[in-house]
Amino acid sequence: MKISYNWLTTYIDTDITLDEVSSTLTSTGLEVEGVEQIGGAKNYLETVLVGKVLSAVPHPNADKLKVTKIDLGDGKETQIICGAPNVTAGQNVPVATVGTILPSPDGEFKIKKAKIRGEESFGMICSEVELGIGTDHSGILVLSEDLKPGTSTFDLFGKNDEIDHEIEIGLTPNRADAMSHFGVARDLHAALKTRDIASTFKTYDVSNYPTTDFGQNPISIEVKDTKAAPRYAGVYLKNVKVAESPDWLKNRLKVIGLSPINNIVDITNYILHDLGQPLHAFDADKIEGNKVIVQKLTEGTKFITLDGVERSLKGLELMICNENNPMCIAGVFGGKDSGVSDSTTNIFLESAYFEPVTIRKGAKAHGLNTDASFRFERGIDPNITIDALKKAVMMLVEIAGAEIASNIDDIYPTPIQNFNVKLRLGKVVELLGVEIAETKIKAILENLEIKILSENDGILDLEVPAYRVDVQRDVDLIEDILRIYGYDNIEIPSKFSFSYIPNQKVSPDKIEDFIARQLISFGFNEAMNNSLTKREYEDVFFYPEGESVAMLNPLSADLAVMRRTLLNGLLENVAFNINRRNSDVKLFEFGKVYRKIDGIYEENKCLGIVLSGNFNSESWTGNLRKSTFADLKGLVKQIFVRLDIQVTDEIPAKDDNFLDGIEFFSGKKSLGKLGIISKKLAKKLGVNQDVFFAQLNWETMIALASQHNLKYKDISKFPGSRRDLALLIDSSVKYEELFKATKEVKTNLLKAVNLFDVYEGDKLAAGKKSYALSFMIQDENKTLSDQEIDGLMNKLIKLYQEKFNAELR
Repeated sequence: MKISYNWLTTYIDTDITLDEVSSTLTSTGLEVEGVEQIGGAKNYLETVLVGKVLSAVPHPNADKLKVTKIDLGDGKETQIICGAPNVTAGQNVPVATVGTILPSPDGEFKIKKAKIRGEESFGMICSEVELGIGTDHSGILVLSEDLKPGTSTFDLFGKNDEIDHEIEIGLTPNRADAMSHFGVARDLHAALKTRDIASTFKTYDVSNYPTTDFGQNPISIEVKDTKAAPRYAGVYLKNVKVAESPDWLKNRLKVIGLSPINNIVDITNYILHDLGQPLHAFDADKIEGNKVIVQKLTEGTKFITLDGVERSLKGLELMICNENNPMCIAGVFGGKDSGVSDSTTNIFLESAYFEPVTIRKGAKAHGLNTDASFRFERGIDPNITIDALKKAVMMLVEIAGAEIASNIDDIYPTPIQNFNVKLRLGKVVELLGVEIAETKIKAILENLEIKILSENDGILDLEVPAYRVDVQRDVDLIEDILRIYGYDNIEIPSKFSFSYIPNQKVSPDKIEDFIARQLISFGFNEAMNNSLTKREYEDVFFYPEGESVAMLNPLSADLAVMRRTLLNGLLENVAFNINRRNSDVKLFEFGKVYRKIDGIYEENKCLGIVLSGNFNSESWTGNLRKSTFADLKGLVKQIFVRLDIQVTDEIPAKDDNFLDGIEFFSGKKSLGKLGIISKKLAKKLGVNQDVFFAQLNWETMIALASQHNLKYKDISKFPGSRRDLALLIDSSVKYEELFKATKEVKTNLLKAVNLFDVYEGDKLAAGKKSYALSFMIQDENKTLSDQEIDGLMNKLIKLYQEKFNAELR
């Protein structure tokens, strides 16, 4: 949620700095995720000039780009490559010339000469977002035809003396009371007052609303579903003049990321973000039968929403209807034919309290998420309905020249009452572990507008305002007391007392932490990706048919299905890093994957490891080396060794996502797969370098893992001996087969086997290769004689000859 600092100060007056305000809000649970200055002189616009587009032709080597010729008032034609869909000849556009430094979310962006797909470009044609003057990034900004080419845009957009700050708050779903500037100010004031920091809270004032009897509303209201719409109010206004909003109102909305539309819509948006009360303005002349009916309609009813989409109702949406047709999905989205237009002269202004569950179902049923539904489905203040309506009416009278033409109709058959909660003061200490004075607790409650009705034997009988939908129990009150008191004010004890009980079982968390630390020591970083992923990946990655777990009500197309592999997220991470000039990537992720087999849902935890680019860092002591399949395989086998998991078999992996790969088994249980990702697949995600990936079945590994205590043994007092063999074998024979075969020789003397050289070339017969193996032989109780060593080596040679038809070289 975004709020304006200047807007916030209309409700609270304090001497503390913006940084201190941000810190205080964060400490009260309204976490400030970022602060950005808005406004002030934009000096960088001095070198952004008005340019006349002389021509715009398709780029010879790119379908979506155009080669433009621009007149910058210097008598020359400047060539600029542009990808905006709306650039055409004859336009006046803002051009950032070479050397201009524009603001960007990642810092600053300097315009340089460039060659794009073989064509030179000397500047950039800009959008509102790129200029830092708006939020529209759909295309370039088209300027007035009256402007002279070469004119600096600083005079157009750069002179802005009012400086504001956009504060972004990571609002948790339970804090419905803070979904407005008024609500945030109210919470901030409570915290400051509790901490003895001077502040003055200035509430809204609607006392100037006319007390005249304006007569009966020409639009009659009928609420057929009072459970879904406990409160519904409306007023009739005539002779409204739809026009552009004044600058102060437009600026307030722009700071929080909203685009001004017209004075009527802007006022309703202002009230929504000001007081947290959504409003809706209907064109009164389009309300058939002069009736507003609040009801649910039958399933299958067709309704065209404001975005022009025809929707089929599910029967669970609350609808605002006229005598014949639906006009609006209550609390969610307006209809195409009932909204305010440039020709509107009379409006019916709605202010209501809708049941949260009903609005949530209606919004989810159609995949709609609006500022209004965001608030209604979490629960707004049912007692601010009329005040918000009055404030909006007074603004419409002042800004839009509206005339009040009716009394306010307020249909509120069963008023929503405040909550009554009992709080035992002793429980505050029990849960928080710190002694807070009773007077301080009572002061905090009063600062939060929670009334103390009575006190008896340390138990407070409290009345909680209806807008605090998150406070239903005593523990909710204690949480409120703590956040206003200040988490930072709870001192960390100098001593902890607890009983240590050894756990003899294998601890999955301990093993996961152990392996994570091992991977980090190898230079890897841990990634954490969303379990929800893009539906389009169903056609990009190679998955078995019918195994997808799709979301019934996805928040977006990018979060539509549960991931079936860790590969898609990690491959996105690789692409993200490469695009930011970090092409050497080592990442791992512990996460769950999901699938549906014969109607049964499965959830399994896996360990994903991805390796791409150079394996080692650049250094004067050695040359860079590209990561290889063997690097990842060796890493994975180290993990198996550390967990004491015996790998009994390695077979080619059957996975179309791999160009080549293997699958590990321990007995009949699959431990996971690793391989090199198909170049075609990697390219689809924007990766043009080799990517090696492993996905291990973590739950299977945990079941097989041993969690041993530390073991040690003395170093042998007797020396070991090394013997080498050079074997000529068939090309089809793998080293793994030779290694496993050595176990058939029953001996305790063979300590290690290693492959140190492989040769395949024209000096060998066709279908043959040479393996050079080393063998470490040692007896821990005596020094071995040559005869004993030779005897063991002869057994190994005989084994290789009989089993693999090997020849000594």
